[in-house]
Amino acid sequence: MNHFSDQLSTLQQSGLLRQMRHTDAREGGMALLNGTPVVNLSSNDYLGLAVDAALQREWVQQVLPAMGDALFSASSSRLLTGNHSYYERVEAQLERMYGRSALFFNSGCHANMGILPALTGKDDLILSDKLVHASLIDGIRLSEATHVRYRHLDYERLEALLREHRHRSRRVFIVTESVYSMDGDVADLPRLVALKQQYDALLMVDEAHAVGARGEHGLGVGEETGCLPHIDLLVGTMGKALSSVGAYVICDETVKQLLINRCRTLIFTTALPPVNMAWSLLVLERIRAMNSLREQLRRVTATMVQQLAGHAGVSVDGQSNILPVMIGDNHAATRVTDGLLDAGFMALSVRPPAVPPGTARLRLSLTANLQPDDLSRMAGVLKTLLEVSRNNNAEAQRR
Repeated sequence: MNHFSDQLSTLQQSGLLRQMRHTDAREGGMALLNGTPVVNLSSNDYLGLAVDAALQREWVQQVLPAMGDALFSASSSRLLTGNHSYYERVEAQLERMYGRSALFFNSGCHANMGILPALTGKDDLILSDKLVHASLIDGIRLSEATHVRYRHLDYERLEALLREHRHRSRRVFIVTESVYSMDGDVADLPRLVALKQQYDALLMVDEAHAVGARGEHGLGVGEETGCLPHIDLLVGTMGKALSSVGAYVICDETVKQLLINRCRTLIFTTALPPVNMAWSLLVLERIRAMNSLREQLRRVTATMVQQLAGHAGVSVDGQSNILPVMIGDNHAATRVTDGLLDAGFMALSVRPPAVPPGTARLRLSLTANLQPDDLSRMAGVLKTLLEVSRNNNAEAQRR
Protein backbone atom coordinates (compact mmCIF):
# COMPACT_ATOMS: atom_id res chain seq x y z
CA MET A 1 0.00 0.00 0.00
CA ASN A 2 2.95 2.34 0.56
CA HIS A 3 3.65 2.24 -3.16
CA PHE A 4 0.15 3.51 -3.92
CA SER A 5 0.48 6.22 -1.26
CA ASP A 6 3.75 7.34 -2.87
CA GLN A 7 2.00 7.65 -6.23
CA LEU A 8 -0.67 9.87 -4.69
CA SER A 9 2.00 12.02 -3.06
CA THR A 10 3.76 12.42 -6.40
CA LEU A 11 0.51 13.50 -8.02
CA GLN A 12 -0.07 16.01 -5.21
CA GLN A 13 3.40 17.51 -5.58
CA SER A 14 3.01 17.76 -9.35
CA GLY A 15 -0.32 19.56 -9.14
CA LEU A 16 -2.06 16.60 -10.75
CA LEU A 17 -4.07 15.14 -7.87
CA ARG A 18 -7.76 15.00 -8.71
CA GLN A 19 -10.75 14.73 -6.40
CA MET A 20 -14.45 14.16 -6.95
CA ARG A 21 -16.69 17.20 -6.51
CA HIS A 22 -20.33 16.96 -5.43
CA THR A 23 -22.06 18.70 -8.34
CA ASP A 24 -25.79 19.03 -9.07
CA ALA A 25 -26.80 20.73 -12.34
CA ARG A 26 -29.45 23.44 -12.28
CA GLU A 27 -31.31 25.44 -14.93
CA GLY A 28 -29.99 28.74 -16.25
CA GLY A 29 -26.41 27.54 -16.63
CA MET A 30 -26.04 27.04 -12.88
CA ALA A 31 -24.93 24.20 -10.64
CA LEU A 32 -24.63 23.43 -6.94
CA LEU A 33 -21.00 22.63 -6.13
CA ASN A 34 -20.78 21.08 -2.66
CA GLY A 35 -24.07 22.86 -1.98
CA THR A 36 -22.92 26.31 -3.20
CA PRO A 37 -24.52 27.91 -6.30
CA VAL A 38 -22.02 28.54 -9.12
CA VAL A 39 -22.22 29.47 -12.79
CA ASN A 40 -21.38 26.27 -14.64
CA LEU A 41 -18.80 26.65 -17.42
CA SER A 42 -17.58 23.04 -17.25
CA SER A 43 -20.65 21.13 -18.43
CA ASN A 44 -21.01 19.21 -21.70
CA ASP A 45 -24.79 19.71 -21.61
CA TYR A 46 -24.40 22.02 -24.58
CA LEU A 47 -28.10 22.65 -25.26
CA GLY A 48 -29.23 22.56 -21.61
CA LEU A 49 -31.50 19.55 -22.20
CA ALA A 50 -30.33 17.70 -19.10
CA VAL A 51 -32.01 20.36 -16.96
CA ASP A 52 -34.94 21.09 -19.29
CA ALA A 53 -37.88 20.67 -16.91
CA ALA A 54 -40.50 20.89 -19.70
CA LEU A 55 -38.89 18.10 -21.71
CA GLN A 56 -38.57 15.95 -18.63
CA ARG A 57 -42.26 16.50 -17.77
CA GLU A 58 -43.24 15.49 -21.29
CA TRP A 59 -41.27 12.26 -20.91
CA VAL A 60 -42.74 11.49 -17.49
CA GLN A 61 -46.32 12.20 -18.55
CA GLN A 62 -46.34 10.69 -22.05
CA VAL A 63 -43.58 8.07 -22.25
CA LEU A 64 -43.17 6.63 -18.79
CA PRO A 65 -46.80 5.44 -18.32
CA ALA A 66 -46.65 3.48 -21.59
CA MET A 67 -43.50 1.58 -20.67
CA GLY A 68 -45.02 -0.97 -18.32
CA ASP A 69 -42.82 -3.03 -16.00
CA ALA A 70 -39.12 -3.93 -16.04
CA LEU A 71 -37.91 -0.36 -16.53
CA PHE A 72 -34.67 -0.26 -14.62
CA SER A 73 -32.45 -3.07 -15.87
CA ALA A 74 -31.85 -4.94 -19.09
CA SER A 75 -30.37 -7.73 -16.92
CA SER A 76 -28.30 -9.18 -19.75
CA SER A 77 -26.15 -8.36 -22.75
CA ARG A 78 -27.80 -7.47 -26.03
CA LEU A 79 -26.86 -10.83 -27.56
CA LEU A 80 -28.67 -12.69 -24.80
CA THR A 81 -31.94 -11.21 -23.48
CA GLY A 82 -31.00 -7.52 -23.13
CA ASN A 83 -31.95 -6.35 -26.62
CA HIS A 84 -35.29 -4.88 -25.56
CA SER A 85 -37.62 -3.04 -27.92
CA TYR A 86 -36.27 0.43 -27.07
CA TYR A 87 -32.88 -0.51 -28.48
CA GLU A 88 -34.50 -1.33 -31.79
CA ARG A 89 -36.58 1.85 -31.71
CA VAL A 90 -33.54 4.03 -30.96
CA GLU A 91 -31.48 2.42 -33.72
CA ALA A 92 -34.38 2.78 -36.16
CA GLN A 93 -34.63 6.49 -35.27
CA LEU A 94 -30.89 6.97 -35.80
CA GLU A 95 -31.12 5.20 -39.16
CA ARG A 96 -33.92 7.54 -40.23
CA MET A 97 -31.81 10.53 -39.18
CA TYR A 98 -28.57 9.48 -40.87
CA GLY A 99 -29.89 7.30 -43.69
CA ARG A 100 -27.54 4.43 -42.81
CA SER A 101 -27.26 1.58 -40.32
CA ALA A 102 -26.78 2.35 -36.63
CA LEU A 103 -25.49 0.29 -33.70
CA PHE A 104 -25.92 1.46 -30.12
CA PHE A 105 -23.28 1.10 -27.38
CA ASN A 106 -23.29 1.69 -23.62
CA SER A 107 -20.99 4.73 -23.88
CA GLY A 108 -18.59 6.54 -26.15
CA CYS A 109 -15.74 4.72 -24.44
CA HIS A 110 -17.36 1.37 -25.20
CA ALA A 111 -17.70 2.34 -28.87
CA ASN A 112 -14.23 3.81 -29.30
CA MET A 113 -12.48 1.03 -27.42
CA GLY A 114 -14.31 -1.73 -29.27
CA ILE A 115 -14.79 -0.76 -32.90
CA LEU A 116 -11.21 -0.69 -34.19
CA PRO A 117 -10.09 -3.92 -32.46
CA ALA A 118 -13.11 -5.64 -34.00
CA LEU A 119 -12.47 -4.38 -37.55
CA THR A 120 -8.69 -4.35 -37.89
CA GLY A 121 -5.96 -6.99 -38.10
CA LYS A 122 -2.18 -7.16 -38.16
CA ASP A 123 -2.04 -6.30 -41.88
CA ASP A 124 -3.93 -3.03 -41.36
CA LEU A 125 -2.74 0.49 -40.56
CA ILE A 126 -4.35 3.11 -38.33
CA LEU A 127 -3.39 6.77 -38.85
CA SER A 128 -4.72 8.94 -36.03
CA ASP A 129 -4.55 12.61 -35.14
CA LYS A 130 -2.18 13.05 -32.21
CA LEU A 131 -4.90 14.57 -30.02
CA VAL A 132 -7.74 12.07 -30.41
CA HIS A 133 -9.59 11.06 -27.25
CA ALA A 134 -8.07 8.63 -24.76
CA SER A 135 -10.78 6.06 -25.53
CA LEU A 136 -9.75 6.03 -29.18
CA ILE A 137 -6.12 5.64 -28.18
CA ASP A 138 -7.03 2.70 -25.95
CA GLY A 139 -9.04 1.11 -28.76
CA ILE A 140 -6.09 1.49 -31.12
CA ARG A 141 -3.77 -0.10 -28.56
CA LEU A 142 -6.13 -3.05 -28.22
CA SER A 143 -6.10 -3.64 -31.97
CA GLU A 144 -3.47 -5.66 -33.84
CA ALA A 145 -3.01 -2.98 -36.49
CA THR A 146 0.11 -0.90 -36.98
CA HIS A 147 -0.45 2.59 -35.60
CA VAL A 148 1.12 5.91 -36.63
CA ARG A 149 0.06 9.31 -35.28
CA TYR A 150 0.15 12.51 -37.32
CA ARG A 151 0.58 16.01 -35.91
CA HIS A 152 -2.66 17.63 -34.81
CA LEU A 153 -4.66 18.78 -37.86
CA ASP A 154 -1.53 18.43 -40.05
CA TYR A 155 -3.02 16.99 -43.22
CA GLU A 156 0.17 17.41 -45.24
CA ARG A 157 1.84 15.03 -42.80
CA LEU A 158 -1.15 12.68 -42.99
CA GLU A 159 -0.91 12.60 -46.78
CA ALA A 160 2.81 11.90 -46.59
CA LEU A 161 2.09 8.93 -44.32
CA LEU A 162 -0.57 7.68 -46.72
CA ARG A 163 1.87 7.88 -49.63
CA GLU A 164 4.52 6.08 -47.60
CA HIS A 165 2.41 3.27 -46.11
CA ARG A 166 -0.73 2.72 -48.20
CA HIS A 167 0.76 0.19 -50.61
CA ARG A 168 2.06 -1.92 -47.72
CA SER A 169 -1.25 -2.12 -45.83
CA ARG A 170 -4.35 -4.19 -46.52
CA ARG A 171 -6.61 -1.43 -45.19
CA VAL A 172 -5.95 2.01 -43.74
CA PHE A 173 -8.16 3.66 -41.13
CA ILE A 174 -7.92 7.44 -40.68
CA VAL A 175 -9.10 8.35 -37.15
CA THR A 176 -10.09 11.86 -36.07
CA GLU A 177 -12.46 13.82 -33.89
CA SER A 178 -14.62 16.50 -35.47
CA VAL A 179 -14.61 18.98 -32.56
CA TYR A 180 -11.60 18.40 -30.30
CA SER A 181 -12.69 18.29 -26.68
CA MET A 182 -9.68 19.99 -25.08
CA ASP A 183 -8.70 22.51 -27.78
CA GLY A 184 -12.10 23.31 -29.27
CA ASP A 185 -10.73 23.33 -32.80
CA VAL A 186 -12.45 21.55 -35.67
CA ALA A 187 -11.13 18.98 -38.12
CA ASP A 188 -11.24 19.72 -41.85
CA LEU A 189 -13.60 16.90 -42.75
CA PRO A 190 -13.79 17.72 -46.48
CA ARG A 191 -9.98 17.48 -46.65
CA LEU A 192 -10.04 14.16 -44.79
CA VAL A 193 -12.75 12.81 -47.09
CA ALA A 194 -10.67 13.78 -50.12
CA LEU A 195 -7.62 12.01 -48.70
CA LYS A 196 -9.54 8.88 -47.78
CA GLN A 197 -11.00 8.72 -51.31
CA GLN A 198 -7.66 9.39 -52.99
CA TYR A 199 -5.87 6.67 -51.01
CA ASP A 200 -8.73 4.19 -50.68
CA ALA A 201 -8.84 4.47 -46.89
CA LEU A 202 -11.61 4.25 -44.30
CA LEU A 203 -12.52 7.33 -42.23
CA MET A 204 -13.58 7.13 -38.57
CA VAL A 205 -14.87 10.36 -37.01
CA ASP A 206 -15.73 10.84 -33.33
CA GLU A 207 -18.50 13.46 -33.27
CA ALA A 208 -18.97 13.35 -29.49
CA HIS A 209 -18.75 17.13 -29.05
CA ALA A 210 -20.66 18.01 -32.21
CA VAL A 211 -23.82 15.86 -32.39
CA GLY A 212 -26.84 17.80 -31.19
CA ALA A 213 -24.91 21.07 -31.11
CA ARG A 214 -23.96 21.47 -34.78
CA GLY A 215 -25.51 20.93 -38.18
CA GLU A 216 -28.91 21.94 -39.53
CA HIS A 217 -30.55 18.92 -37.89
CA GLY A 218 -28.05 18.43 -35.07
CA LEU A 219 -26.09 15.68 -36.82
CA GLY A 220 -22.71 17.31 -36.24
CA VAL A 221 -19.85 18.65 -38.30
CA GLY A 222 -20.35 15.86 -40.83
CA GLU A 223 -23.77 17.27 -41.66
CA GLU A 224 -22.50 20.85 -41.48
CA THR A 225 -19.84 20.16 -44.11
CA GLY A 226 -21.85 17.78 -46.32
CA CYS A 227 -19.53 14.88 -45.49
CA LEU A 228 -21.98 12.47 -43.83
CA PRO A 229 -22.22 10.00 -46.74
CA HIS A 230 -18.43 9.68 -46.88
CA ILE A 231 -17.68 8.93 -43.22
CA ASP A 232 -17.30 5.18 -42.87
CA LEU A 233 -17.54 5.06 -39.07
CA LEU A 234 -19.27 7.99 -37.37
CA VAL A 235 -19.38 7.77 -33.57
CA GLY A 236 -21.88 9.94 -31.72
CA THR A 237 -22.53 10.10 -28.01
CA MET A 238 -25.76 10.65 -26.11
CA GLY A 239 -24.02 11.97 -22.99
CA LYS A 240 -23.29 15.55 -24.03
CA ALA A 241 -25.63 17.75 -26.08
CA LEU A 242 -28.15 14.88 -26.25
CA SER A 243 -28.38 14.73 -22.43
CA SER A 244 -28.68 10.98 -21.99
CA VAL A 245 -26.35 7.97 -21.80
CA GLY A 246 -24.85 5.69 -24.42
CA ALA A 247 -23.32 6.14 -27.87
CA TYR A 248 -23.75 4.90 -31.41
CA VAL A 249 -21.86 4.23 -34.60
CA ILE A 250 -23.27 5.03 -38.03
CA CYS A 251 -21.87 2.64 -40.61
CA ASP A 252 -22.55 0.21 -43.44
CA GLU A 253 -24.96 -2.64 -42.59
CA THR A 254 -22.24 -5.23 -43.24
CA VAL A 255 -19.95 -3.47 -40.78
CA LYS A 256 -22.76 -3.36 -38.23
CA GLN A 257 -23.28 -7.10 -38.47
CA LEU A 258 -19.56 -7.73 -38.10
CA LEU A 259 -19.42 -5.53 -35.00
CA ILE A 260 -22.35 -7.41 -33.48
CA ASN A 261 -20.31 -10.59 -33.86
CA ARG A 262 -16.82 -9.34 -33.01
CA CYS A 263 -16.96 -6.19 -30.88
CA ARG A 264 -16.09 -7.25 -27.33
CA THR A 265 -17.28 -4.02 -25.68
CA LEU A 266 -20.73 -4.67 -27.15
CA ILE A 267 -20.85 -8.43 -26.60
CA PHE A 268 -19.56 -8.66 -23.03
CA THR A 269 -21.52 -5.98 -21.21
CA THR A 270 -25.02 -5.70 -19.81
CA ALA A 271 -27.29 -3.62 -22.02
CA LEU A 272 -28.62 -0.24 -20.94
CA PRO A 273 -31.97 -0.19 -19.11
CA PRO A 274 -35.20 0.52 -21.01
CA VAL A 275 -35.76 3.69 -18.97
CA ASN A 276 -32.55 5.25 -20.32
CA MET A 277 -33.20 4.16 -23.89
CA ALA A 278 -36.74 5.57 -23.77
CA TRP A 279 -35.38 8.99 -22.75
CA SER A 280 -32.76 8.77 -25.53
CA LEU A 281 -35.50 8.04 -28.04
CA LEU A 282 -37.48 11.13 -27.06
CA VAL A 283 -34.40 13.36 -27.31
CA LEU A 284 -33.47 11.95 -30.73
CA GLU A 285 -37.01 12.53 -31.98
CA ARG A 286 -36.84 16.18 -30.87
CA ILE A 287 -33.24 17.13 -31.71
CA ARG A 288 -33.81 17.93 -35.39
CA ALA A 289 -36.18 20.77 -34.44
CA MET A 290 -33.92 22.37 -31.81
CA ASN A 291 -32.29 24.92 -34.12
CA SER A 292 -33.19 27.75 -31.77
CA LEU A 293 -31.05 26.19 -29.06
CA ARG A 294 -28.18 25.63 -31.49
CA GLU A 295 -28.43 29.27 -32.53
CA GLN A 296 -28.48 30.34 -28.88
CA LEU A 297 -25.31 28.33 -28.31
CA ARG A 298 -23.66 30.18 -31.19
CA ARG A 299 -24.71 33.52 -29.65
CA VAL A 300 -23.34 32.53 -26.25
CA THR A 301 -20.05 31.52 -27.87
CA ALA A 302 -19.83 34.80 -29.81
CA THR A 303 -20.50 36.76 -26.60
CA MET A 304 -17.76 34.95 -24.69
CA VAL A 305 -15.31 35.34 -27.58
CA GLN A 306 -16.03 39.07 -27.68
CA GLN A 307 -15.56 39.40 -23.92
CA LEU A 308 -12.16 37.71 -24.02
CA ALA A 309 -10.87 39.03 -27.35
CA GLY A 310 -7.31 40.29 -27.26
CA HIS A 311 -6.48 38.76 -23.91
CA ALA A 312 -3.25 36.78 -23.92
CA GLY A 313 -3.55 33.04 -23.41
CA VAL A 314 -7.18 32.80 -24.45
CA SER A 315 -8.15 31.01 -27.67
CA VAL A 316 -10.97 33.13 -29.04
CA ASP A 317 -11.26 32.03 -32.66
CA GLY A 318 -14.69 30.62 -31.80
CA GLN A 319 -14.41 27.50 -33.95
CA SER A 320 -16.62 25.80 -31.37
CA ASN A 321 -18.25 26.41 -28.00
CA ILE A 322 -15.17 24.95 -26.26
CA LEU A 323 -12.68 27.73 -25.46
CA PRO A 324 -9.32 26.72 -23.93
CA VAL A 325 -7.55 29.24 -21.70
CA MET A 326 -3.90 28.23 -21.79
CA ILE A 327 -1.94 28.57 -18.53
CA GLY A 328 0.81 25.95 -18.72
CA ASP A 329 1.74 25.23 -15.12
CA ASN A 330 -0.43 22.70 -13.26
CA HIS A 331 -0.41 24.54 -9.93
CA ALA A 332 -1.14 27.90 -11.59
CA ALA A 333 -4.11 26.42 -13.45
CA THR A 334 -5.52 25.06 -10.20
CA ARG A 335 -5.10 28.45 -8.50
CA VAL A 336 -7.02 30.20 -11.30
CA THR A 337 -9.80 27.60 -11.01
CA ASP A 338 -9.96 28.15 -7.23
CA GLY A 339 -10.10 31.93 -7.73
CA LEU A 340 -13.02 31.56 -10.12
CA LEU A 341 -14.82 29.25 -7.70
CA ASP A 342 -14.40 31.84 -4.94
CA ALA A 343 -16.12 34.32 -7.26
CA GLY A 344 -18.96 31.89 -8.05
CA PHE A 345 -17.79 30.44 -11.38
CA MET A 346 -17.00 26.79 -12.08
CA ALA A 347 -14.45 26.56 -14.91
CA LEU A 348 -12.34 23.60 -13.96
CA SER A 349 -8.71 23.18 -14.93
CA VAL A 350 -7.60 20.43 -17.30
CA ARG A 351 -4.14 18.99 -16.66
CA PRO A 352 -2.05 16.07 -17.90
CA PRO A 353 -2.72 13.35 -18.90
CA ALA A 354 -5.90 14.84 -20.38
CA VAL A 355 -3.65 17.36 -22.19
CA PRO A 356 0.07 17.25 -23.05
CA PRO A 357 2.58 18.20 -20.30
CA GLY A 358 3.10 21.93 -19.96
CA THR A 359 -0.30 22.81 -21.46
CA ALA A 360 -2.55 22.91 -18.37
CA ARG A 361 -5.55 25.08 -19.06
CA LEU A 362 -9.04 26.09 -18.19
CA ARG A 363 -11.61 24.55 -20.50
CA LEU A 364 -14.53 26.92 -20.92
CA SER A 365 -17.37 24.66 -22.03
CA LEU A 366 -20.19 26.95 -23.10
CA THR A 367 -23.85 25.94 -23.04
CA ALA A 368 -26.95 27.51 -24.55
CA ASN A 369 -28.49 28.32 -21.15
CA LEU A 370 -25.67 30.53 -19.86
CA GLN A 371 -26.73 34.10 -19.12
CA PRO A 372 -25.03 37.14 -20.77
CA ASP A 373 -24.52 38.98 -17.45
CA ASP A 374 -22.82 35.92 -15.96
CA LEU A 375 -20.50 35.68 -18.96
CA SER A 376 -19.54 39.34 -18.66
CA ARG A 377 -18.80 39.04 -14.94
CA MET A 378 -16.86 35.83 -15.43
CA ALA A 379 -14.70 37.37 -18.15
CA GLY A 380 -13.75 40.25 -15.85
CA VAL A 381 -12.80 37.95 -12.99
CA LEU A 382 -10.85 35.65 -15.32
CA LYS A 383 -8.81 38.48 -16.80
CA THR A 384 -7.80 39.64 -13.32
CA LEU A 385 -6.82 36.13 -12.22
CA LEU A 386 -4.78 35.52 -15.38
CA GLU A 387 -2.94 38.79 -14.88
CA VAL A 388 -2.10 37.85 -11.30
CA SER A 389 -0.97 34.40 -12.46
CA ARG A 390 1.34 35.85 -15.10
CA ASN A 391 2.83 38.34 -12.64
CA ASN A 392 3.47 35.56 -10.14
CA ASN A 393 5.13 33.47 -12.82
CA ALA A 394 7.33 36.37 -13.93
CA GLU A 395 8.37 37.03 -10.34
CA ALA A 396 9.23 33.37 -9.78
CA GLN A 397 11.41 33.35 -12.89
CA ARG A 398 13.34 36.43 -11.69
CA ARG A 399 14.25 34.72 -8.40
